[in-house]
Amino acid sequence: MGSKEKVSEELLLDEEVVAQNEIVLYNDDVNTFDHVIDTLIYACEHTAEQAEQCSIIVHYKGKCTVKTGPYDDLKPRCTMLLDAGLSAEIV
Repeated sequence: MGSKEKVSEELLLDEEVVAQNEIVLYNDDVNTFDHVIDTLIYACEHTAEQAEQCSIIVHYKGKCTVKTGPYDDLKPRCTMLLDAGLSAEIV
């Protein structure tokens, strides 16, 4: 295996490790669908359709992964969700 293949293999492994973090949004009895949708569009850069689907899943299943990516990208987004009164955590 040449050094070029080795580097790209290492990058793939790094990306897999990085992509394992996700923000999980939990259901509550406080926030409206509109508020959850607006907050997901703002904090997670969802389309209106994505945000609506996530809000429905959260409502019926109790939780939903709303964003995956590196921890450093997710931390401020999760903070925005929490600041908006939603229940979320990074796992």
